Amino acid sequence: MKWLQHLRTINHHKRLVMKYCFKAGLYKQGLLHDMSKYSPVEFFVGAKYFQGNRSPNNAEREDKGYSQAWLHHKGRNKHHLEYWIDYSLNEGAPMAGMRMPVKYVVEMFCDRVAACRIYNKEAYTDGDALAYFNISRKHYLIHPDTEKLLERLLTMLKEKGEEATFQYIREEVLQEGYNTLI
Repeated sequence: MKWLQHLRTINHHKRLVMKYCFKAGLYKQGLLHDMSKYSPVEFFVGAKYFQGNRSPNNAEREDKGYSQAWLHHKGRNKHHLEYWIDYSLNEGAPMAGMRMPVKYVVEMFCDRVAACRIYNKEAYTDGDALAYFNISRKHYLIHPDTEKLLERLLTMLKEKGEEATFQYIREEVLQEGYNTLI
């Protein structure tokens, strides 16, 4: 029955991200978000390692030392910062995070908020996605501008709530892009 719980979780996640993307004005991204989760390589691993309170990819990683599902997922979904890691042109840094197109940063924001809502359930607060970002950021390879924009959105969510954050996304971020950081 874990496969059914996993299916319900990814469907719930997909619906939440779609709702948030629609609030931001990203209709196509909302509809197409995370379609690879239904592929066999991701779905069956997710069902096998399903726990309900965290990503099955972490459990697979602990079991095998890597996550085949995650490697597949992040290579097909542009809203993940890991999709944008490439060889660096700077000496001394073999790999670097590339500056993500703004629409994918917004989708990443939506994805993180939805994931926190699902895993934290009734205990969710608007500060959860920022807290998770701050815990995890030390191992990220992310472009400084992308990091700054994501952090701004997560901080705004915590301090001003969803409505103000999505209004800012629609009226400023998706219009002005990285210029909003100036």
